[in-house]
Amino acid sequence: MNLLEEMDPSLTGRQILQALIDRGGRPPIGDTMEFRLIEVGDGSAVFEGVPGLHAYNPLGTIHGGYAATLLDSACGCSVHTKLAAQQAYTTLELKVAYHRALTTETGAVRAEGRVLSFGRRVAFSEAKLVDRNGRLYASATSTLLIFPREGLSGSDNHAGSRPERG
Repeated sequence: MNLLEEMDPSLTGRQILQALIDRGGRPPIGDTMEFRLIEVGDGSAVFEGVPGLHAYNPLGTIHGGYAATLLDSACGCSVHTKLAAQQAYTTLELKVAYHRALTTETGAVRAEGRVLSFGRRVAFSEAKLVDRNGRLYASATSTLLIFPREGLSGSDNHAGSRPERG
């Protein structure tokens, strides 16, 4: 699934993400890791997931990559909501702090992301991962590069890939 190939190229980032929510909110990685996008606003994005045995590590807790993936998604998609129709982004840096362990008993968690600043070339965002009672499990900050969408092919058009430099 490449949302940008399926959508009208004149849609803004927020409109694309809202269309994803309207279709069920699950990008392909959401199928693998069992989470979905549930809410977007101007500079904000919220993902929800239920940590399960599929994400356990050898220590008997949810692997830290599960929390990092939800936080990266919330940070990135909060920036995505600010993009004009012909802009794209990629994560340059993600810093994650783990506050308490996730287990299958944790239940549903929410990764709530928001933009701290959005410039012409760089954006900064933050996110927190909380349970239904508001307990903090992990937090993150992210730096993202903003660039023109033109010239991106399907596999290059996602956070985590780097645009080619000429």
